Amino acid sequence: MIALLMAHKEASAELLQHVQGFIYPNELNLLWSVLIVLYPYLTGLVAGAFIMASLERVFNVKSLKPIYRLSMLTSLAFLLVAPLPLLGHLGHPERCYEVMMTPHATSPMAIFGFVYAWYLMAVLLLELWFDYRKDFVEWSQTAAGWKRPLYSLLTLGVRDVSEKALRLDDKMGRIITIIGIPSAFLLHGYVGFIFGSVKANPWWGTVLMPIIFIFSAMVSGIALLMFLYLVTCWLRKVTVDMTCLETIGKCLLTALVVDFSVEALDWIHRLYVADESLDVLVLLASGKLYYSLFLVQMFLGMLVPALCLAAMIVYKEGWKRRQTAYFVCSLLVLIGILAMRWNVVIGGQLFSKSLRGFTTYKLELVGQEGLLMAILLVLLPFVIVSVMIWLFLPRAEMTGTTRAIDD
Repeated sequence: MIALLMAHKEASAELLQHVQGFIYPNELNLLWSVLIVLYPYLTGLVAGAFIMASLERVFNVKSLKPIYRLSMLTSLAFLLVAPLPLLGHLGHPERCYEVMMTPHATSPMAIFGFVYAWYLMAVLLLELWFDYRKDFVEWSQTAAGWKRPLYSLLTLGVRDVSEKALRLDDKMGRIITIIGIPSAFLLHGYVGFIFGSVKANPWWGTVLMPIIFIFSAMVSGIALLMFLYLVTCWLRKVTVDMTCLETIGKCLLTALVVDFSVEALDWIHRLYVADESLDVLVLLASGKLYYSLFLVQMFLGMLVPALCLAAMIVYKEGWKRRQTAYFVCSLLVLIGILAMRWNVVIGGQLFSKSLRGFTTYKLELVGQEGLLMAILLVLLPFVIVSVMIWLFLPRAEMTGTTRAIDD
């Protein structure tokens, strides 16, 4: 017991060396770690990818047809992994089912379980099934090996491919997509609401927080699809549809401009109101978050990609160089949005409620909430979407010409 007390005292003394100003004792250690950074990041990628799919399905943007199914599969893959950071953060993840069995209407995090279940089962899985049902029937008859029983199982016993049945599938899929658009906004807007409703924290307590999260989700989802489309085409040696790629680039540029405008409006509002928390927020932004906020999020993740995308709209020469430029822009945007999530989650906990002191967050390498676990959770959805592309996205589908399955 004495040894444990001495170890705790030494750890506290080491931590106090990184504390600045006056800070309450219960604020020395951050309650939300890097895993909670990944939680809004992954859900944002889900919502943004689905919005891109709806542009082709509902708004009839035909140039985006090559990425329609890629968008849906990407949204599903990342949605499956989205709750894992929360489970990893829990002390007893085996009790996670209780949030559904004993709902607590006054808990935003508990209600999110129902929002997640609605989006996964009532929207995304249903839309994918209606869209793929005809293909499942055909592939169950033509595929070889173990794929045949898999596709047969996915038909759920519905093998009617008559013209009337296919029209019904298309109608139902379109209706579900229309329902899914506000559901996608609700999914990630609700994440922003969770942070924005924490009124005790002036970094999060703004009415624009859900709006900021929604538009940043659109930015990250569009950038992810640009990245995956290019990588998939290059690996499968499929010709990149430049019309589709340029349409994605224009959507990304528009989303970046809107996202920047909303975030700038948030800071203008804070500076105009100038309440008692403004001084500590300015110190936080210009101090501990200087590099992650201004260099990574604003400059590399927003300004550089926006200028590059705008330049490519004007100059349309050198398609190979353009593909490389789009690839670099997508990577920068994904890194910038991750930095934005870091600044929101970690940055919001670095200053004390006394508004007169700062603490420090030390990211561990290993452990339940360490860097290696975070890297694993980021890579996992890419592995899942790779398997889904292999099973459900033939090479010809990338050009939007046919739906024949590969042998």
